[in-house]
Amino acid sequence: MPFGAQADATTPPPASGGKEQRVTKQRKAVSAALDTLSDFVSTQELYRILQNQGDSVSLATAYRILQSLADEGLVDVLRNGDGEAVYRRCAVTGHHHHLLCRNCGKAVEVEAPAVETWATRTAAVHGYTEVAHTVEIFGLCPDCTSLKAAGLL
Repeated sequence: MPFGAQADATTPPPASGGKEQRVTKQRKAVSAALDTLSDFVSTQELYRILQNQGDSVSLATAYRILQSLADEGLVDVLRNGDGEAVYRRCAVTGHHHHLLCRNCGKAVEVEAPAVETWATRTAAVHGYTEVAHTVEIFGLCPDCTSLKAAGLL
């Protein structure tokens, strides 16, 4: 259900059959904040954004809501270069991967058919089934590369 829709007091259960989540004031605030961001954000960063906007959401509640949204497939979650979980609403709904700038956090969604083929083949060779994988590529985006070349980074 898109943010702002007021159809009922719960969101649909996740595809995995998990429990329905109540649409609380805090959940709406977290969802609305995510809708305004284009890059991945840590829970701590999102918490600061919410506090600056005057939204009353505790850090623990922000963690729970982000994990719930990730479990429901409503946000992507990955580990940044420091190993911290970061979240973002993605435009791509199917399986995809990310290029993530180590400096500014800019992310680009990418499809990688060669990776999909490799993962499937590697799993099959070793007798694995029901395989899932994540691939995140870290580097410097073009803007940060330019800044580094100019000695500004």
